[in-house]
Amino acid sequence: MMETVTNAEQYEKMGKGAGFVAALDQSGGSTPKALSLYGIGEDEYSNDDQMFELVHQMRARIIISPSFDGNRILAAILFENTMDREIEGRPTADYLWNVKQVVPILKVDKGLADEADGANVMKPISNLDDLLARAVDKGIFGTKMRSFITLPGTGLDVVVEQQFAIAGQILATGLIPIIEPEVDIHSPQKGQAEERLKAGLLDGVNRLDGDQTVMLKVTLPDTDNLYRDLVEHPRVLRVLALSGGYTRDEACARLARNNGVVASFSRALTQGLTVQQSAAEFDAVLDKSIAEIAAASAT
Repeated sequence: MMETVTNAEQYEKMGKGAGFVAALDQSGGSTPKALSLYGIGEDEYSNDDQMFELVHQMRARIIISPSFDGNRILAAILFENTMDREIEGRPTADYLWNVKQVVPILKVDKGLADEADGANVMKPISNLDDLLARAVDKGIFGTKMRSFITLPGTGLDVVVEQQFAIAGQILATGLIPIIEPEVDIHSPQKGQAEERLKAGLLDGVNRLDGDQTVMLKVTLPDTDNLYRDLVEHPRVLRVLALSGGYTRDEACARLARNNGVVASFSRALTQGLTVQQSAAEFDAVLDKSIAEIAAASAT
């Protein structure tokens, strides 16, 4: 499905490049918390437009920083609102790839449905066809969609089934999906859920057509190298790990023990960044964070 040289370059980078994926895709529900951690309180904006403008300024500051470049960052996951905006006069995806050599990826899910049978499937994605068409037009390489698993059981199986069904729709457009069935780090049966999830993911990728590949994004597992079979699977372009609420130190320590898995961190990446920092302070904190996560991803 790689019609252009750019897509082929991006495919090669995502599959074999060094570094990790920056998850810059907080959407409506999680944006106030992200802004609060950045030092912008809810009293500093009065509607969604102002909120999204502020979070775009935060993301643009990260992306523009000299610390953020394609030597250590493989890709960045964007929220739809970010894809539709510009950085230094260029569409965000264009800036990421052509200025920074960072592969642009789009979050496409609309959040989680209510919990059932120990898991949360995704809400219906009503405008998916239109969103995928726009993503292709804007030079997006792939997509990301998140489900949530608390316990092993039928809910987990339904999550996996839904993820692969929607992945098929995404693959048909030429985009490469990231399947993200997050396991709750506080689950009393986290290890068992991860074992069952691994089996479901292996079954799903084994059923893909011969020329199809997906990416996987998983919680850092209780059993080191649990996902090794998926890391080495010919239908899996890359296995990514989410930080899932672990601190950056804990997430990096766990990640380093999972060979071939690279980070796709959000909070653990932006930890310590604030709007009040000078450019030099901001770049120094971001550089340290990127260096730690890149090192843990290189094992």
